[in-house]
Amino acid sequence: MGIEYSEVRDILQPLCVSLDGKSSMRRDGRDEWNSKVRKYLDQRNELNSRVKELIAEVQTQKAVRDEVNLMVRDLKDVRAEHSDRLKDIREKLRAKLEEQKQQDVPQQRKRDKRPSASRIKGDMERLEKKYETGGFPGNKERDYHKKMKYLSIALKEASKSEGEGEGNIRYLKDAVRDAERLQEDAHKTVEKAVKKAQEAHDLMVELSEEVDRLRGKANSAHLGLTNSKREADALHSQYIVSLRCVHSIQDMMKAMDSREKREEDMGGVGKLEVADLMSKLMAGGTLSTEELMALRRN
Repeated sequence: MGIEYSEVRDILQPLCVSLDGKSSMRRDGRDEWNSKVRKYLDQRNELNSRVKELIAEVQTQKAVRDEVNLMVRDLKDVRAEHSDRLKDIREKLRAKLEEQKQQDVPQQRKRDKRPSASRIKGDMERLEKKYETGGFPGNKERDYHKKMKYLSIALKEASKSEGEGEGNIRYLKDAVRDAERLQEDAHKTVEKAVKKAQEAHDLMVELSEEVDRLRGKANSAHLGLTNSKREADALHSQYIVSLRCVHSIQDMMKAMDSREKREEDMGGVGKLEVADLMSKLMAGGTLSTEELMALRRN
């Protein structure tokens, strides 16, 4: 069965236009999915970069925490030493006070009435100032030297009494105050170190939670990237097939135009024996290379 070139064109031309439109749609769809691929790729890479930075910071805070925890152990040992020292001095002071209660009360009162070394020093300073300002004129100067000698002897005795060492109550009270201060300072130092270690630990936990959250978002972005790339690749393949079909039809029509022109030059009327091939094409089939060549030859 033979058909005219014009009949074949009436079939191929709309088909070519339709395929060309589908090809453009698939190309545009592919480009849109490729744009999403780039967006998800940038998002994933940015999140992974942030995760990497946070992991490094987690390691830094962990190192700080571990270092401070070692310091805390050493500081606790120091605090324990001061606590033991304070306890020991307090026990000595209590024993000394208890011993003092057993002594003769009148004798104790008599000793307690003696002026302290600091009071004697104050009396000596006032006496010397009075002497320098003319408070002991003439024969009164002997009184000044006599009083100063008396105060000097009293100062030596008071200083000796107050400086007897660890067996002296005043010494022990001062030692207790010093030990309490050192123990309190050590305790505060431990508390500061513990607080610093806890802050580093809390920050480490917070950063770890943020790492997990960002990793989840990065995984979602990677999934979006994978899906978008699959859609883009599928549309690209369809676009290439459509483009090849359009080019094949265009080649067929060019071949018919060329043959028709040659037949017109020869005075003949061209007809093609292509009924089977056209039926296949109209049914949605794809022509093989051999079939296309046969169609061109006819």
